[in-house]
Amino acid sequence: MTSGPATSLAARLRDIQHVALDMDGTLYRGRTLFDWTLPFLGRLERICIGYTFLTNNSSRSARDYVEHLKGMGIRVSAEGIVTSATPTFDYLREEHAGVRRLFVLGTESLAREVVDCGFEVVDDDPEAVVVGFDDMLTHERLSRAAYWIGRGLPFVATHPDRICPTDRPTLLVDCGAICACLEAATGVAPEAVLGKPDPRMLSSVLERHDLAPRSLAMVGDRIYTDIEMARRAGAFGVLVLSGEATRADAEASSEAIDLVAPSLKEFGEDLERARAGGSMPQS
Repeated sequence: MTSGPATSLAARLRDIQHVALDMDGTLYRGRTLFDWTLPFLGRLERICIGYTFLTNNSSRSARDYVEHLKGMGIRVSAEGIVTSATPTFDYLREEHAGVRRLFVLGTESLAREVVDCGFEVVDDDPEAVVVGFDDMLTHERLSRAAYWIGRGLPFVATHPDRICPTDRPTLLVDCGAICACLEAATGVAPEAVLGKPDPRMLSSVLERHDLAPRSLAMVGDRIYTDIEMARRAGAFGVLVLSGEATRADAEASSEAIDLVAPSLKEFGEDLERARAGGSMPQS
């Protein structure tokens, strides 16, 4: 399904030099890789379009995601993955240059990434509080985070998601829900919530590959994160219907969506057709 005049859409697609790909709901669902994912990545390589994987899930470091994707048959280096931790640490460096000691609500993997990025993970006398996805959250640590936030320390969240997608029979409470609890307890909201839809999530991709925003396509399955971020960053927004959003959601949305496709398969076909000088099919 395409949006907008077919001729202008084809021209926009021909401008694309790089694709930023959401992961869960776009490449795979939970632990199950979609059948079209590997052929799509092969198509991008064949038509000389680069790609980077993006995720709001801060429970794994970029290096952990390398191994996670490798287990699904996708080979990528750590430089090809951007998690919501990336803009979070960039924000702290830019806005709180003297801060090094962090109280972190997150996984051990996130804590390792904190250290790899030059910060220190501490339980006592922190200089800021960072909240991410925390699958080992305890009442004691939640209360300690609330205490430090109440004392006026900078409070930053890696991403806004309230739940984490899963193919298991459970509901995974995510960073946004943890922050909502802390805000209810302290009366203080995070001063910054990085990750999608904040456009800073795409900044490292644009800078690393020396791209103009219109040369980048952001592809994902959520209108309020993936597509909203594309709009804010000036990138080409592609909504795939393989995850959360439905066709009805796309049609009812007030958000401008550059392209709606059933999956990466159809988006890849559109990209290759435009590169070959063909016109877009009418929806």
